Amino acid sequence: MAEVTQSKEIEIQDEALDPHHQHLHGHFHHSQAAQKKPDIHANAHIHPRKDSLPVAPIEETNYILGNEKNEVSYEVQSKPENLSGTGSIENGDVSRTKNQYKWKLLYRRYLWVAHLFWGIFFTSWWISIVAQKKHRHMWLIPTILWVLIIIRLITFHTPTRYLLIWVNWIWQRTIVKFISFIPEKYRTLAAAIGTVAVILVGTFVTPEHPESKRKDRAISFFGCLVAIFALWATSKNRKAIQWHTVISGMLIQFIIALFVLRTKCGYDVFNFISFLARKLLSFARDGVAFITTTEISQYTYFFFSVLPAIIFFIAFVHIFYYWGVIQWAIGKFAYFFFWSMRVSGAEAVVAAASPFIGQGESAILIKPFIPHLTKAELHQVMTSGFATIAGSVLVAYISMGINPQALISSCVMSIPASLATSKLRYPETEESITSSKVVIPDDEEEETYNVLHAFANGASLGIKIAGLIMTNLLCIIALVALINALLTWFAGFWNINNLTLEMILGYILYPVAFLLGAPRNELYMIAKLIGVKLIQNEFVGYSMLQSDAYSHMSTRGQMLATYALCGFANLGSVGTNIAVLGALAPTRTGEIAKLAISSLITGAISTLLSAAVAGMVLADMTAFQKTASSS
Repeated sequence: MAEVTQSKEIEIQDEALDPHHQHLHGHFHHSQAAQKKPDIHANAHIHPRKDSLPVAPIEETNYILGNEKNEVSYEVQSKPENLSGTGSIENGDVSRTKNQYKWKLLYRRYLWVAHLFWGIFFTSWWISIVAQKKHRHMWLIPTILWVLIIIRLITFHTPTRYLLIWVNWIWQRTIVKFISFIPEKYRTLAAAIGTVAVILVGTFVTPEHPESKRKDRAISFFGCLVAIFALWATSKNRKAIQWHTVISGMLIQFIIALFVLRTKCGYDVFNFISFLARKLLSFARDGVAFITTTEISQYTYFFFSVLPAIIFFIAFVHIFYYWGVIQWAIGKFAYFFFWSMRVSGAEAVVAAASPFIGQGESAILIKPFIPHLTKAELHQVMTSGFATIAGSVLVAYISMGINPQALISSCVMSIPASLATSKLRYPETEESITSSKVVIPDDEEEETYNVLHAFANGASLGIKIAGLIMTNLLCIIALVALINALLTWFAGFWNINNLTLEMILGYILYPVAFLLGAPRNELYMIAKLIGVKLIQNEFVGYSMLQSDAYSHMSTRGQMLATYALCGFANLGSVGTNIAVLGALAPTRTGEIAKLAISSLITGAISTLLSAAVAGMVLADMTAFQKTASSS
């Protein structure tokens, strides 16, 4: 390669600002849109960290785009230098690299044939379902699957924006046209009034049901107002609040709740997702049966049911990581929230990824940008992690018998809620380097060579996560038991029997349970669950919810408790967030620690907002009751 000059060695950019670390690569399963020239987010030369390797200048590698056959060409201009500085790479290594890349080009050249085959295959499958009378009534889920598959196959070869031209055409001539008639200074007020009107109509227009009366829905609505007011009153800078983000976040959260809890289409979609999750978990029992016996695999003990399901799920999901499905889905989710709520690209990526992969892993997605995040972005990154749960523990709760529709919808609802509450509590006052675009940098630290390698890596990670969950649960439950024993001994001298943390928090959080719209005779029970979740974690809370002491709760009370517990906002997660973000940005550990408690409270409020919105929308819960019993 061309020799690196002394001046270029001095002006090495930081990882987050280096075009080499942006989306410019030739992976098999990435679309042509990923081959575009890199976006430089800042024109600043920052001294590299001492442990960082020197980065070759971008001119040394030529990617030739846009030729007649729409191919990507790669040229090696000369013998590249070894990163260690001891010499050049051997001729055999260069030749092997050339051969590998030629194979990749050949694969990409004829990839359209495989995509065409699968497109015809799934289209024929969908037509066969619609054509048969005995299957025609189940057309919804196959149609949605077929549409998603075809869109994904098309976007391998065509940028998504070309598929959304008609959406933009309608948007510009309807919503944008209508907004243009409103004076600019009144648009925020008009948006707030419109959002409140939509929420009120959606809340009270549905007829009453025995467990969903309008007075209970009104209390849930009042609880949302109290939460928003509390965040505004304690805001870091009330004048800097971007009300567009807050208003749009609450509206999106309510629309998701309406879709899931009030429409048959939404119920069927989420019921299908929960069915897939339950079916997937059942396969983990076969592995347990091989290791132990068939009888033991049917036990509902935590060690034999929950932990194997977590390990298998993580290993299975890594296959979709290798294929690029997870990254593609997260990117689309992130772009939607980036566009609709006007947050930065880094915030959108983390918020969209948190329900899929959890609080620590979602931050790793934007690892190069972590040292350069603003304080408001750091606050948002932690809030998103606290507000929802990860897919790995989601399947664990489903295996415990928790209502899957409530869990899945709560995870999705908490994405806009976390963005809205964080920007209300800690508004943005700085300039973000990802304010203009959504970027998910590639992580090449652990290269995966094939599907089996990806599955093996996932299994290894699953064992680690399952072990951490088991260890944390053991230690936290033991510690709380010790504290409860000390409280009981101390209070015994005052003739107070069985004084525990759960009892104390149950009374402190009594108003919170009331503002959720819970039944009056179940306020203390739900408040105690919320307290246990905050001090210990949601695992313990869901275990209590499934115990005999809570078996007589009403369906409304169980659903509200399920939503209220669906988040990582607990004291143990504070240490996790500080450890992960501190490792990614060592120079900002102090700032991260200062923001952690505020993020914890904001994330907990986000989860409670999802519960309150569910309390406003819940009407006929017969279908959810059946699902819960079948789980």
